[in-house]
Amino acid sequence: MAGTLAIATRVIVERRIHIDSSGGLTVLDNVKTYPWFAVVQALFFVVLLMSWLSWLVLQVVRFRRSTGERHEQLKWLLGGAACCVVALPILLATGNASTTLTEALNVAAFLGLAALPISIGVGILKYRLYEIDRLISRTLSYAVVTGVVVGLYVGIVTLVTRVLGFSSPVAVAVSTLAAVALFNPLRVRVQRVVDRRFNRARFDADATVATFAARLRDAVDLETVRTELLEVVNRAVEPSHASVWIRRRE
Repeated sequence: MAGTLAIATRVIVERRIHIDSSGGLTVLDNVKTYPWFAVVQALFFVVLLMSWLSWLVLQVVRFRRSTGERHEQLKWLLGGAACCVVALPILLATGNASTTLTEALNVAAFLGLAALPISIGVGILKYRLYEIDRLISRTLSYAVVTGVVVGLYVGIVTLVTRVLGFSSPVAVAVSTLAAVALFNPLRVRVQRVVDRRFNRARFDADATVATFAARLRDAVDLETVRTELLEVVNRAVEPSHASVWIRRRE
């Protein structure tokens, strides 16, 4: 990608732009002009496929060592990844051929490529692989805040330019400052509303801590207390990292 960008930039600066029938730069297909780029193109997909295969082997090793829910999660992930790895060479081999067989192989290959994101989606929704509550909460809150800020920005620009009659640069400056000033307060308020519906563990942090305190009265095992403490902190505060250091007596 960096090589393509460098060549395209040089061609544009030197005004040597030639476009083929598909809309691409002809210089990228000319091996004699940039021989090093031909080598990069030849190696790129080989290295990419090798990295994918090495990742697949690593996941297989983790799959064999995993148990329980983690095992089921990796089963979906590996199934979709295997379909994707098999489908990509088929798609590259068939190219633009228009026979019935190649068209059928192309359809099967595209379905194979779609298997990976579909399997990841199943792992997320069925086994809560990536804490879907937090993802939904953040996505909805930022989408709502973005829509409100954009609406306010457009409204202030319209008000300042058409109603008050200020010049366009002044309107843009005022609207930008207003949007920046309102973003964080709006985000906090919207986040609370969204968390109340989609991320109750964070919204009910006080209740979570109280429940943990009640369980703590009957706990005697130090390792159990440590594990439950970290779990409660992650649910209630949602830190990026949490750890407990226990000093043992001599």
